[in-house]
This record gives sequence, C-alpha cells and structure tokens, in this order.
Amino acid sequence: MLKQALESILTEEESSELISAFDQIGDIIIVRIPDSLLSKKKIIGETLLKEVKIAKSVFYQASAVEGDFRTRHLEILAGEDKTETEYKEFGCKFTVDVENAFFSPRLSTERERIANQVNDGETVVNMFAGVGMFSIMAAKKKKCTVYSIDINPVASMLCEKNIASNKLLGKVISINGDASKIIKEQLENKSDRTLMLLPERSDEFLQSAIDATKSGGIIHYYSHIHADRKSEAGKLSEEHYLHVTPVKSEILGSKIVRPVGPRYYQTVVDVRITK
Repeated sequence: MLKQALESILTEEESSELISAFDQIGDIIIVRIPDSLLSKKKIIGETLLKEVKIAKSVFYQASAVEGDFRTRHLEILAGEDKTETEYKEFGCKFTVDVENAFFSPRLSTERERIANQVNDGETVVNMFAGVGMFSIMAAKKKKCTVYSIDINPVASMLCEKNIASNKLLGKVISINGDASKIIKEQLENKSDRTLMLLPERSDEFLQSAIDATKSGGIIHYYSHIHADRKSEAGKLSEEHYLHVTPVKSEILGSKIVRPVGPRYYQTVVDVRITK
C-alpha cells in the first residue's frame, strides 16, 4: 500500500530505501531521507501520514543521535508537532520522547533476550538506561532489583513515569547522573548483571562496569564492529572485548544486535568476569 502511494513521486528503488529507513513509534513516524530526496520531504511526510492510519505525526531525522544525552534533532513534516508518545512492547507500556531522550524500537528483540536471562533475586545495573525499557522489562518478568542510570534528566524523568505505569514483580530504581560516578559512589561490587548499552563508548566505561559487577557476575558488553562478512561480526567483537578487558573473562556468547551501516554492526558479547 505504501509503495503504491509513493510510486507517483518516487522510483521503486527510492521507495524501498525510504520504507526501510522509517520507524513507527506509537503514533509517531520518524523517517531518514537521503540527500537526493530532501526536496520531496514534505510530500513524503504527507503521504506517510495519510497511508499509516495510526500515525499522527511524521518527522524527518535531521541529525544523528549525539552528545552525552543521546538526543537528535527532528523536523516536523506532517501532522502534530509533538515528540512524546506511548509505546507498547512485550506487555509493558512506555512514555517516550523521540527527540529528547534516547529510544530505539529496533532493540526490541535484544530487550526481550536480556529480560529472559535475568533471574529472580538478581541485582542489575543498567548503566545507560534511557527511559528504562530494558530495566522495566526485566523487573516485569523477575523479582530483581534494577538500578536504572541515565545522565539525561528527561530520560530519568520518563523512566520514573514508566516505572509507575507498569506492574512489576521486581523493583526499578531510577538514578539521574553519570554512570561512572554513581557506580563509584554507591554501586561497587553490587551487580550480578551489568548492562552497558552505549556501544560507541563501551571501552571508555568498561572499567566502571567491572567495578559495579561482583566476581562471577555477568557483563553485557555492546560495541560497534566493522566486518567484511556478517558471519564474522560476533567473533570480531569477542576478540575486541578480550583485547580491551583488564579482568579475567569467560565468553558466554556473542551476537549481532542490528546492522548500523554497510559492513558495520552493533554487537553484544556476554561475559562472566572473575575478580
């Protein structure tokens, strides 16, 4: 339907490229538009708003996610100029702000994978928690305690709102601040499982993750890896982790989380550390 609606303004190749580059989050659509199509961005936005019945807003992503707060600039193309919406995933509901706090619908499979690994009684440190999705999904399923840290005050505020919106078996504690400082001040050797979902800066924060994690605990280490062959990305990420880690580590597994560019992947390595 969408391709048919776009065929009067785009070639089939352009239409396919565009459809693969848009995310629907609640009643908001975010579309990444190549430079060659920017002159058509308004009509693209109006077409998406018309064809995706649930949509109330269509935004063009005008910048990458950047800065310590992990925010991006969005330009309204059609519909309501609002960036906050409600999003549901695996029985949980979340209020998200798609411009002012980090959120990606493309991590849903990874969020479920982590939530299924958490055990009753665990203490979890989520170092870069955003609006609390990983944290809340884990505490929805298991009687665990999750320290949900983010430096962005908007993300932390939304995390607190999302904690209140969901019935949890466990407990989520939202903390606004720098993960390294929070760990040093109050969370050293408290974590059975540490989640470090900031792949572009994982090496920088690895020591803090180790400091938070008990001996015998698990770290989920995310990174960005170039690989000529997709099948090599997981192994390359394991080799990278073993090269940078200062602590004895047992590799439990690795996988591609999602592609982020040509021959460029976000990966995760699950490791058990011994201190």
